[in-house]
Amino acid sequence: MINSTLSGGVSFVVVVALAAGWLLPLPSRAEEASAEARLLAAAKRIHSRAVTLDTHVDIAGGRYATEKLDPGIDHPELKCDLHKMEQGGVDGVFLAVWTRQGKLDPQGYRQAWESAMERFAAIHRLTETMYPQRCEAATSPADVLRIVQSPKRAIMIGVENGYPLETDLAKLRKFYALGARYMTLCHVGHNQICDSSNPNKRLGDKEQEHHGLSEFGKQVVAEMNRLGMMIDVSHASRESFYDVLKASRAPVIASHSGCRARFDNARNLDDEQLEALAAGGGVIQIVAVGGFLNTPPPERKPAIREMVRRIGIPEKEEKTNFAEATEEQLSQYHRGIREIDRLYPAAGIEQFIDHIDHAVKVAGIDHVGIGSDFDGGGSVRGFENHSDAPRVTLELLRRGYSQEQIEKIWGNNLLRVWREVETVANRLRSTTDDE
Repeated sequence: MINSTLSGGVSFVVVVALAAGWLLPLPSRAEEASAEARLLAAAKRIHSRAVTLDTHVDIAGGRYATEKLDPGIDHPELKCDLHKMEQGGVDGVFLAVWTRQGKLDPQGYRQAWESAMERFAAIHRLTETMYPQRCEAATSPADVLRIVQSPKRAIMIGVENGYPLETDLAKLRKFYALGARYMTLCHVGHNQICDSSNPNKRLGDKEQEHHGLSEFGKQVVAEMNRLGMMIDVSHASRESFYDVLKASRAPVIASHSGCRARFDNARNLDDEQLEALAAGGGVIQIVAVGGFLNTPPPERKPAIREMVRRIGIPEKEEKTNFAEATEEQLSQYHRGIREIDRLYPAAGIEQFIDHIDHAVKVAGIDHVGIGSDFDGGGSVRGFENHSDAPRVTLELLRRGYSQEQIEKIWGNNLLRVWREVETVANRLRSTTDDE
């Protein structure tokens, strides 16, 4: 092509290219700023209209909802508290009644039950005694929708680890009566219900114990269906996952998991699992734990180890023994982790949204949500606590998601599954009554 120069110094090539539409004038800084302002305004509008739910937030046992660990203030130790939820426009959270996996013996079961009851009491203390004017317990999708129309936050309960049940379904019914509306069947280590994705070497776990669900586990699934409790397959082994899908009459959830195709971690679901979960009507709630989303920088783990030793938190079998840490040590630990997150972030909001993108691509837009695992390890750069929740909406919008799709991810998909679980329970109970 001729590259001559026309009057005014304009290249003939440029003139031809502009005429043909090959080159477009670059937007000015003012135009870029205006476009960004419009995007921010749209994200703010969408976020305010969406029902924003987080399906997994951990709490610190008996310290939680006391003057020592007050969830009503902007607490430096907490990534989820009422202040941060209000600041970030988060409508509701499932607080986790978590118990550490122990030995399958009477003492282990007793300790786990006592620990679970302590956490139930803490959550009820939050909603009934400390801040009933700012939050309220929700035990149904209808409750959630009613509460979010008020200035209050919806507080829901999920049980993380079915270990405290022992082999007594009456204890499962007790969980339901106390407000639990989902239960993660296991945690780190096999239990009496099913095999875990992470065998617990400390407890002497083999690679598999039941090769999926145990016989008692099948009874637990059936009773959860009858009660109307969502079954959570996060932490479950692949065999347990498929056994649950086969046994359950209702859709199931993965309350805080990632995508194995994006990052190969045993806690994440592979594409076949995502497809199977969606085929059964379920939903994966994408977790915000950097170690499940991306390879952390090599400096991170040694920095945490050195920080723990400097604080003086005891170690047991070469692992940090948080159970024996003092309150001051725990406070120092949380402050230290915030600094390490700043210096050596394991992942950012970009990787978090990458996992959402992948889950949407494989499972479909109707089967993806958000389960941060805040205060249990969750935190990524840009989505470090609930005050950052609008950034998630902004990033989803930036990637081309519509308002309807964003509303599904933030809460509507989970509410749809919950309603279907209730419908199945009503049908099962009516059938039993007829008999």
